[in-house]
Amino acid sequence: MNSRSEMRMRLTTLAVSLTAAVLMIGLLARVLPESVAAVVLDINRASWPVTVQNALWLAFFAGLGEVFLRWRSGLIESSQFERAYLPEDESTVLRPGDDMTPIYQQVRSSRYRHDCFLPRLIERLVLNFNLSRSVDQTNALLNSSLELFLHELDLRYNIIRYITWLIPSLGFIGTVIGIMLALNYAGNRANVESPELLYEVTQRLGVAFSTTLLALVMAAVLVFLQNLVQGREEKTLNRAGQYCLDRLINRLYAP
Repeated sequence: MNSRSEMRMRLTTLAVSLTAAVLMIGLLARVLPESVAAVVLDINRASWPVTVQNALWLAFFAGLGEVFLRWRSGLIESSQFERAYLPEDESTVLRPGDDMTPIYQQVRSSRYRHDCFLPRLIERLVLNFNLSRSVDQTNALLNSSLELFLHELDLRYNIIRYITWLIPSLGFIGTVIGIMLALNYAGNRANVESPELLYEVTQRLGVAFSTTLLALVMAAVLVFLQNLVQGREEKTLNRAGQYCLDRLINRLYAP
């Protein structure tokens, strides 16, 4: 997948995620009791549907879309081990030249050679061994490549990390706005000792603080899913390194 295809996939996923968020907001507004809808959607606000809670739902579903992209990428990475790029038997010895050519050609013909860690790693190691004819140098290249790939993998989660930071920030902003509006409401009333005034102010403050609560719950869910998916991708990368070590590095022979 080239950069243009990746961008197209990301934009499509974002559009689907935001559409799902809008549908979820509409569904919750219809099925939830008014008191609950006021907490999770701030449905009683005059600016509805433009509320901080709805912005939180949009950001949350955008984050779920990013998690889905990383989960899908992890599935593709895991599928590379089924393509038998390297010899599976226990007796094969690999020498520079003719022994490496079929491996190199198979990797070069793979549609995933630019996207997945395993074919990229094998292509790099085979080419280095053919040129240097040094097992030690090829093994050092394996270690350095794994470190670079691990850093590359970490960079792929920048957008998710930003969203998990953005959601609590929006929650705090919503709480501050809610407190400000509640105090402004109280300040514009002449009879400050009225029981109704106290009820209205406390109700508005309750909705304001619920914004932070909703944001923290959403962020916690996203962080949990992110760690699950990222851990799986890191495990797959470690497996790729072990696979190359067992099936390639330990079989190399330079006469």
